[in-house]
Amino acid sequence: MVFTLILQAVYFTVPAYFANMAPVIAQKLKLLPELNKPVDLGSKIDNIPLFGKNKTFRGFIAAIAGGILGAFIQKLLYNIQFFNSISVTDYSNWLLIGFLLGAGAITGDLVESFFKRRLKLRPGKPWIPFDQTDFIIGAYLFAWPFYYTFASFSFLSLFLTSFVASFFLHIATNHISYYLRIRKEKW
Repeated sequence: MVFTLILQAVYFTVPAYFANMAPVIAQKLKLLPELNKPVDLGSKIDNIPLFGKNKTFRGFIAAIAGGILGAFIQKLLYNIQFFNSISVTDYSNWLLIGFLLGAGAITGDLVESFFKRRLKLRPGKPWIPFDQTDFIIGAYLFAWPFYYTFASFSFLSLFLTSFVASFFLHIATNHISYYLRIRKEKW
């Protein structure tokens, strides 16, 4: 039962994971260079950037596209028994699910960045546990009104499981990326 909850929670969150990775991939591949402009357009509060120069329109668009791609893949996999058994929705609304989880993930990241700037934490500096979970909080807040009760677990159980699992998955992924020299820092 617990293992099923973990599988369902992590699987439901796949579009948010895609969304969370997409801005970094878009930046590394130099996609959409014309959108490489800060979302806050240089706005400041008390002479501190709203989000900072690393939060760009390119990243925002890439995150939403990543979320949609993740949900589309889930829709394609839905007819395979294993994936069907861990799905909390039938993915008939895959576009909406992907959009909401993607937009929520990037919005959660922006909110976290806003607070990091207020605390005068420089971009890239670890802020545990928020660096690992901001996108999960945003994704679930955006998806909550559209949650389908096909799962045998409550939305809160699904969220809390995703929150904890994502914390550890995020750290593990970043460490692996660091040791493979994909990332410059472990966080």
